[in-house]
Amino acid sequence: MKRRDLIKGLAMASPALLLADPVKAGSLLNFNEKIAKGPFQPGWDSLSAYKVPAWFQNAKFGIWAHWGPQCEPESGDWYARGMYVEGSARYNTHLKKYGHPSQFGFKDIINIWKADQWDPEELLALYKKAGAQYFMALANHHDNFDLYKSRYQPNWNSTRLGPKKDLIAGWEKAARRQGLYFGVSVHAAHAWSWYEPSQQADKAGPYAGVPYDGTLTQKDGKGKWWEGLDPQELYAQQHPLSANSDDERTIHQQWNWGNGVTPPSKKYCDQFFNRTIDLINSYDPDLVYFDDTALPLWPASDVGLKIAAHFYNKSIQKNGTVEAVIFGKILDELQRKCLVWDIERGQSNAIEGLPWQTCTCIGSWHYNRDMYEKKKYKTAKTVIHTLADVVSKNGNLLLSVPVRGNGSIDDIERGVVEEIGQWMSMYGEAIYDTRPWRIYGEGPAMQEAIPLSGQGFNEGKGKPFTAADIRFTAKGDDLYAIVMGWPETNNLSIKSLKKGSEYLKKELSQITLVGSRGAALKFSVDEEGLQVQLPGEAPALPYAFVLKVV
Repeated sequence: MKRRDLIKGLAMASPALLLADPVKAGSLLNFNEKIAKGPFQPGWDSLSAYKVPAWFQNAKFGIWAHWGPQCEPESGDWYARGMYVEGSARYNTHLKKYGHPSQFGFKDIINIWKADQWDPEELLALYKKAGAQYFMALANHHDNFDLYKSRYQPNWNSTRLGPKKDLIAGWEKAARRQGLYFGVSVHAAHAWSWYEPSQQADKAGPYAGVPYDGTLTQKDGKGKWWEGLDPQELYAQQHPLSANSDDERTIHQQWNWGNGVTPPSKKYCDQFFNRTIDLINSYDPDLVYFDDTALPLWPASDVGLKIAAHFYNKSIQKNGTVEAVIFGKILDELQRKCLVWDIERGQSNAIEGLPWQTCTCIGSWHYNRDMYEKKKYKTAKTVIHTLADVVSKNGNLLLSVPVRGNGSIDDIERGVVEEIGQWMSMYGEAIYDTRPWRIYGEGPAMQEAIPLSGQGFNEGKGKPFTAADIRFTAKGDDLYAIVMGWPETNNLSIKSLKKGSEYLKKELSQITLVGSRGAALKFSVDEEGLQVQLPGEAPALPYAFVLKVV
């Protein structure tokens, strides 16, 4: 009998066994996740031997479903925290839609979330057609709710509550069917401090002083829908509040487990370790994204280092070499050798020596209906410009397409995804399997590049791209020039390829418009640049076209 079948049988015979104390239940059943042995040890020096696999360097583009119960209210990011912040937009939405958070908390949002229109096979086919080479699925967020059949969060997961489905299993099956590399994103390490507002209470109004539901325990559930469940397994709030916990800015300052945050308990860290190892062992992902400074719970705990070593060693056992990818944020020079650096909603301003990734979203991370109604989504043009810029600097783009609470995407999002696919079908050869050229580009946007802020957050703050902006990629001896718009005249000048340029190290023989069946373009090289005579009519989707220079 499989261990999971054993759990199921015991739970049916005596539900209280698992509902009362899942950690104790796990110990009783003597669960010990299999830890892969190999050359990698849980330390930064050992992990620095990691080499980014070629498949990831070639893939360039992935799509992310950052989807969980916080999408059910369709009110945007960090709902499960904001709903407990008196006077915030999320709090006000919650009051109007559900009632006061002392009476209807996030546990109750989970209960009403059904995801009844979720069709992973259809969505993954759409993303494959859009040109994605890998797919990332949210495995849990800071809300601490696992979206898979979780041995170590056995009560607060999507197979027991909400949709009552194994969402990660569904995503994984659909991704493999489409031939996509499969990844999971893990954010639950921060539930400890992120949920702290749920311990608090209104300071004014009719509910002043009435505690929110973040302090409830199992004994408070008698006669309620959650009878037998312990909300503390979800909220993890049986600890003192961190310093300045009532200041919304503090959570960001304490993201690295310093600056006055209440240290996480060993039990909390151990449970996170077990949950994540269980996830990796059960669904065999190719990529794991951690929404953490470096690794989860570092430096308060070494469990993140242990998880990384296991994941790499497991990949060696399966593939003979490391084909796995782990993402981390705000990495120092040593840590960048150990993990793939992820920049959130931002780009590097230089060609990076090691492969990296930017993660961004066409809307809010969690679905926000307001973005749809006010047509605030990123356009396909913006996404393609970002992709070209990132790839020219040795990066990949992971694009989140927000999923509605019911599991579908809206018609505007679908249109954006389809248009990305149209562009990639025309010009993808300048993206996939490429490497940076001698310089990443030219044009006025480079002169106003905005530095990174924290985890990233510099996207959209610089000068918009125009036809004067060009990004370069290379494949062997071939150079691709991705031009960010069709010029007003049919003449294009590429200054970096002028006569005598330090970057032009061979005589040019031919220039073609990628995606066009027309003849080679006329060109000349002078002291001002490479002068190219373009066709009289712009191609479809002219906001970014590609010249192949050989």
